[in-house]
Amino acid sequence: QVEVVESGGGWVQPGGSLRLSCVVSTNIFSTYDMGWYRQAPGKQRELVAAITGGGRDHYGDSVTGRFAITRDNAKNTVWLNMNDLKPEDTATYYCNARKFSLGHDFWGQGTQVTVSS
Repeated sequence: QVEVVESGGGWVQPGGSLRLSCVVSTNIFSTYDMGWYRQAPGKQRELVAAITGGGRDHYGDSVTGRFAITRDNAKNTVWLNMNDLKPEDTATYYCNARKFSLGHDFWGQGTQVTVSS
């Protein structure tokens, strides 16, 4: 079983920044595609950002230019740097580790991000 653990959420004022971290317990982390998703109350879970094992990234339309996803395969870690945060970014953020060839699709427990003044 692969364990996915997020950290780094919290409260921030509009315009502020936060950095989320996600550590994955596997010996083949570099082969996993990683993603950050978020879910606000009453809304569906949506993709925020994703990055392949080779480092190719893509972003949801609402965060492009403000958020950045990075990974360090030697540390089994992926980060989500969030800048210019807006109240509409308030949500529970989830880390996802996926490897289709093994049928793996693992989620973390989520970390809360609240943006308000």
